[in-house]
Parts: sequence; C-alpha cells; structure tokens
Amino acid sequence: MEDEFAKLIRRINPPRIVVDNGACEHATFIQVDSVYKHGILLELVQLLSDMNLNVTKAYVSTDAGWFMDVFYVTDDHGNKIADEGTLVYIEETLETNVHYLNSMMNSVDSTSSEDRTLIELTGRDRPGLLSELSAVLAVMGCDVVNAEMWTHNGRAAAVIDVVDHSTRDAIVDPKRVSVIKELLFNVMKGDSDVKTPTVRTSVSTSGETHRGRRLHQILFADRDFERPNNVEFETSQRPHVSVLECSDRDYTVVTIRCSDRPKLLFDTVCCLTDMEYVVFHGTVITGRMEAYQEYYIRHVDGFPISSEAEQQRVLECLEAAIERRTTEGLELEVITDDRLGLLSDITRIFRENGLCIKRAEICSGNGGKAKHSYFVTDVGGNSVDPRTVDLIQKEIGQGCLKVKGNSFLCPKLPKETTRSFLFGNLFKRPSFQSFKLIKSCS
Repeated sequence: MEDEFAKLIRRINPPRIVVDNGACEHATFIQVDSVYKHGILLELVQLLSDMNLNVTKAYVSTDAGWFMDVFYVTDDHGNKIADEGTLVYIEETLETNVHYLNSMMNSVDSTSSEDRTLIELTGRDRPGLLSELSAVLAVMGCDVVNAEMWTHNGRAAAVIDVVDHSTRDAIVDPKRVSVIKELLFNVMKGDSDVKTPTVRTSVSTSGETHRGRRLHQILFADRDFERPNNVEFETSQRPHVSVLECSDRDYTVVTIRCSDRPKLLFDTVCCLTDMEYVVFHGTVITGRMEAYQEYYIRHVDGFPISSEAEQQRVLECLEAAIERRTTEGLELEVITDDRLGLLSDITRIFRENGLCIKRAEICSGNGGKAKHSYFVTDVGGNSVDPRTVDLIQKEIGQGCLKVKGNSFLCPKLPKETTRSFLFGNLFKRPSFQSFKLIKSCS
C-alpha cells in the first residue's frame, strides 16, 4: 500500500523542469522540482554530467518529501548553451529521465545500447598494466567497445565492454569466458599483491550501472581511501574536506574546497549517496579554477553522523572520490580508425617509451573511428618529456595523436575555514523561497 501511495503522489505531482537562458549572463539556468526519492539527486547530476554540462553553481534543498535543485551550467568552453535545439534537448531529456527515475530509480549508463560482455577489474597499479590487459583481450579476439580505467593510491580499477571480433556480439561461451577471466586475473595479480585482485564478467545491457559510478564503487570496496604509509602526498594538491556537527539543526555539515574540474559534483554526490547519506541542503560555487561545496547531510536512517570515527571515514572517502578522477599528468588524445588490437598497440607504444597511464577512457565503434583519452606521466610520476611525445607521435601518426594539455600546473588552494559561511542564513526562512530570489550568476 505504501508503494502504491507513493506512485499516486508521483503521478499527481509530476516533475517540473525549467531551462532558462536569460536568467544569468554567464550560464544556463536549470531548475528541477520533483517528489523526493533517495538517490534522485545523484541521478540528476549524472544526467548533466553525461550531457557534458559543467555545473558552475548549484543549490539543493529537500523538505517534506519534495526537492528543488537549481543548477547553472556551461559547455566545455565555459559558455552558456546558446543553441535553441540543444536547450530543448536538455529540457526534454531531463523531463523524460526524471519521470523514469522517479518510477524506476535504476542507475543507467546512457551510452550502452547493445549487449556486450562487461569486464570489471581491480588490483595493484603498476606501469604497463593496461598494456598487458589489452594484449590479453586482443589475443582472445575481444574488441574493446568502451573502457575506462582509474588509478588511485597504488590501486587500479577498470570497467571494459568487449564484443567478439567476428560476430560483434557478447561473449557467452562459458569456457572462453573462463579462460579470459583466468588470464586477466594473472595479469592483475602480477608478481605480488597483498590484496587479491578481482575480475568479474557479465553480459551488460542498457540497464547496467553507470560506468563512472561503478568505478567509484569498485575502488571504494577495494578501500583505496586508505593511504599507503610509504607514499607521500603533496598536501597543496589534496582537496580540503571538513566534516562538522550542526547540532542545533541536527545535521552534519560537509565542506569541500579543491581545484575545479568537470564531473566534480557527480563524484562527491556519488560518494555520499553510495555511503547512504542524504543531502538535505547544499550549495556549490566555482570560480577562478576553485570549487566550494557545502552539504547538510544525514544518514538514510534520519540521524546525523554520531562519532568521530565515522566523520573521519566520510572525510577520507570524499577525498578519495575527488582524487580518483583528478587529471594527473599530460592528456593525450588519439583519434584513428578502429580495429582489433588498437588499444593493445597504443598502450604498448606508451609502455615502451616509459609512460605510465594514470587514467584512460576508450570509446570505439563510432562510425568506424576510435577515440582514446589518456592521462600519462613518466614512471616516476613526473611530467612527460616533450621529446618522448614527439617519438610517440611519429609511431602512432602525427594526425592521430593530439596533446591536450598538462594538468600539473594546478593552483594552490588557500587554507580552509573551519566555519561554514554559505548557509549562514539558510534556516532563517524557507529554502524554497530563498531560491526564487536568485536573479543572476556571479
């Protein structure tokens, strides 16, 4: 009866989406009003992220079973969305998906539309790891359709979609799948690994979990938030996270200051959601390459964080969630004709020239073309020598490889304040009313 009542409430209170290009001079304004359901904030942020929209400012409020989110978004070049067709597409996509998410709440990877074999791996990171994995897949006749690999704190995780090269279908033969898993497990294990690596395979469809969220979940389960004792970290490059009590309002206040980058909001909201926390109020502001996020949260059971140990765990997990996708190294983009073994050949060239892949994103099969993005350092974690890049360009092809930038030049962040200031007047009046007063984006 409770489920039927909830469905009735959603039917008589459909989501309302507003996309306005005139409310702000520098960004496109998006407002979403809907019945609240746990996890819907993450799903909404995921949709914006998948449409390559950068959130420059956001306000979140949840109250009495209803939520209202306000986002100011730009394109990859930092401009508001000028094309009318794109604005209509954004509004229709959000409206359709929020309706669906309210009824289903499945975290869907919108890029997946065909059956393929999904491979998930985690284990110790080392130079040449992706090269060895892709070589195994090439030998076994597996075409890599999409793949993403992250490394963090000496650990590596990858989510790879493959199809059979000859049939272009998912690989379902149990014996062949077993051999592939065994070979990949041996590569992940290497000479030694204090933790047993994991290799999981399944047939993926359009209903599978979002790839970015799965990578967060895999590394979280691998406890990559535990920093190795023998590794020193540059504190100026680490995000500043604080978790404080707000006892007078029965919330826990989480504040984050770090370098701004695409998908940052998704990563932090994903972490909180998967740790089963609810964001009741939140503010996100970016500017001068910095990002400030502030959340008033409770656990799904309705209580704030009750112990220092739990506060420390949330702090460490948020730091890890931010760092996993931080653009460490030189970004190299390869666009070329797709073929069997392409990933193996490119990563082999990187390995032979002394490059270490920190993060990778692979997309193949789009009109016969493949687009690969890699963030690389030398084996010592230092900047890549330009002469090395020249050698790689000659081997791969001058017109195929593009240098996109060096992200080692990150601004140093000022010390975080111990007192929250963005929500100083939040509880003096209804938050929904305060959102209606927003007229411009500074």
